[in-house]
Amino acid sequence: MITDYQPEYKAAIKELNEAWLEKYFTIEPIDTQILSDPETEILAKGGRIFYAWNEGKIVGTVSLIKIDDQTFELSKMAVSEESQGLGLGKKLMEHALNKAKEMNATKVIIYSNTRLGTAIALYRKYGFTEVNIENNHYERCNIMMEKFI
Repeated sequence: MITDYQPEYKAAIKELNEAWLEKYFTIEPIDTQILSDPETEILAKGGRIFYAWNEGKIVGTVSLIKIDDQTFELSKMAVSEESQGLGLGKKLMEHALNKAKEMNATKVIIYSNTRLGTAIALYRKYGFTEVNIENNHYERCNIMMEKFI
């Protein structure tokens, strides 16, 4: 099940993303800023946060960060280690892309790292293509992808 952000779920976006970041990279100042106050940094700016549930608990998350009226960044996607392999990344991706379309987006972008082969393969499966990196605010990013919807 995928649900929208609720204030009582605030801690989940931070916990899931910090665990993922600490496993693969390091937590950057921009991460701390966004994850510590997602209401201001994502929601108040026109973005959305979604949660994946399994067996009554939040085990995954993804956000759409509004760049402009037609563009959103798919960001802060994480699935708990014990819930990986259940197809939740695909469900979160599909849900986020459908919501972006509902919000009249014409383009979704992703900043990532080529070390994350499984994630890059997922993005390609959903029609994202590599483009030149621009407006990069993550040190770990070495690839930018986009999808027109």
